[in-house]
Amino acid sequence: MSKVDVLEKTVEKNNFLRTVIAVLWSFIGIRKNSGFQEDTANIKPLQLLAVGVVMALLFVIGLIVVVNLVVAS
Repeated sequence: MSKVDVLEKTVEKNNFLRTVIAVLWSFIGIRKNSGFQEDTANIKPLQLLAVGVVMALLFVIGLIVVVNLVVAS
């Protein structure tokens, strides 16, 4: 594996992490304008949509699990 391949994989991981962080900030509703501008310049909309849908599903599943645990006890 060449150095270019390793660098590309590192950039992809950083971009994925950046996307996850941007989605988490949007769930909370707090974000600096400079951070928002940086995210819109670096994150692809399709990637943002995919991560947002997956995280929303995880959130709903988590709520269902918590409610079932509370009702069961």
